[in-house]
Amino acid sequence: MSVEIEIGQRIKAHRQSNHLTLKQLGEKAGCSDAYLSQIENGRVSPSISTLKKIAEALKAKITDFFVESQDDDPVVLPQDRRISLSLERWSAEIQSLVLNPKNKRMHPFFTTIKPGGGSHGLYSHVGEEFGIVLQGELEIDLNGSIHRVKEHESFYYNSSDPHSWTNPGKTDTVVVWVISPPTF
Repeated sequence: MSVEIEIGQRIKAHRQSNHLTLKQLGEKAGCSDAYLSQIENGRVSPSISTLKKIAEALKAKITDFFVESQDDDPVVLPQDRRISLSLERWSAEIQSLVLNPKNKRMHPFFTTIKPGGGSHGLYSHVGEEFGIVLQGELEIDLNGSIHRVKEHESFYYNSSDPHSWTNPGKTDTVVVWVISPPTF
């Protein structure tokens, strides 16, 4: 089963548990019911911006669409136990560095972004973001102001400002990213 289908099924389950029709959710999330149906059936890969709007309309987090709630919360998380939060459209692999972000003050991620990959649209949420680029270059758009973050440079911004990110380079960009509080 593809990741898009699994995510679509989880969105549908959240929608149904909130007793919303596709049309009602579409109105709350600012997209058409036909597009939501395509997402729920795994036919399209939504942007992070769209997933964020759907999550907010369902009073959920994006991570809720990718993973089941985890009871296990180890002090050390081996690489092979990381949970991937990625869709093909993003051309990025976003791995959670904790199994259970609930009741945490921050949510760290290990992110690898292919050339041209990114969030594909501005989005915002409560909190702050910090990161360090380990490899490559990252472009962050903060409400129309473009910031280039080079290898070994860090960034920090208020997540309530509309923002997006992309890899403008020709090689993979690797970032350790932290969101506080866990709202992704």
